[in-house]
Amino acid sequence: MERGVDPVEPDARARAWEEFVEAVLSCVEQVPPGRVTTYGAIADAVGRHGPRRVGNVMSRHGGAVPWWRVVRADGTLPACHDGEARQHHLEEGTPLRRSGKVDLPAAFFQPESGPA
Repeated sequence: MERGVDPVEPDARARAWEEFVEAVLSCVEQVPPGRVTTYGAIADAVGRHGPRRVGNVMSRHGGAVPWWRVVRADGTLPACHDGEARQHHLEEGTPLRRSGKVDLPAAFFQPESGPA
């Protein structure tokens, strides 16, 4: 065993990551059709980490939730899925700007904290 390394620590980190993933996905599930939230708003609601970590969760685990309802702080749609996201937004009646970005003042939804 390595000196100074707690053998339980990796399990605790794995549990903490799983709890964070669940909290992020729970926040995304709260966003109603036609509304959006941001990576930063989710990070604020969860109370841990930042928008990039939320983006990491969404890229790895977001397929089972309405991922298109999470946008960048400027209203930009997810870059690698913007065509698919745009179609979802049109179907849901999400307010969009001429630029193709979401109209955040009209569509923003602040999720409540998820189970952390």
